[in-house]
Amino acid sequence: MGLFNYSEPWQLGFQAAGSPILGEIVHLHAEVLFILVLISTVVIILFSRVYVIKYPLLSFCEGGVVEMVWTMIPGIILILIGMPSLRLLYSMEEVVEVGVRVKVVGHQWYWSYEVQNLGGEILEFDSYMVGWEDLGLEGNRLLEADNRLLLPVGEEVSILVTAADVLHSFAVPSLGVKMDGVPGRLNQLLVKVNRPGVYYGQCSEICGANHSFMPIVVEGVSIKEYNEWMKSLE
Repeated sequence: MGLFNYSEPWQLGFQAAGSPILGEIVHLHAEVLFILVLISTVVIILFSRVYVIKYPLLSFCEGGVVEMVWTMIPGIILILIGMPSLRLLYSMEEVVEVGVRVKVVGHQWYWSYEVQNLGGEILEFDSYMVGWEDLGLEGNRLLEADNRLLLPVGEEVSILVTAADVLHSFAVPSLGVKMDGVPGRLNQLLVKVNRPGVYYGQCSEICGANHSFMPIVVEGVSIKEYNEWMKSLE
């Protein structure tokens, strides 16, 4: 099974996208970063002309045409940033035909999952962190769980997130997933796994003393493997 979301030492960028949503997020980040670098370059050039070359700044700040340009440019920049942002937000909330439904419940300090089989029966299981003494040489410390959540590749999945005690947050960075679990409330998110692999996450809300010991392990598998896994839960 391939692993696509491993971070590297001193990595500053995003993990490899395991879902279309994260791919769009990375693309938007690159666009905004380009605009940020462009603005910073122009501002640095203008200030360098003032402080180093002693070029008068008044020629850049006076006149009707200049004021109109200084007003229009920020508006255009906001449109260039706002339109892709709105499109991404609406795509994340888009109503689609869901193939798999999962309910995630956060506890102090473990996760419970509820999945529905083809017969409509709700299957439940808990997921705890694997301790270092049982981890083995190939495991990931603080990230491995005894029971993984399997999701079929290429299927739209609806995930309902809630909590049984305090605030939790279901977060899997490589899938672009982050949703708070609030006691007494259901929050929904949609995810579509692009490729087979193992995707790691953790609770992203400070939920108590063992907050850092609530790993999430999502595994993208084929439909056949997913159906076999569902049968093993019955």
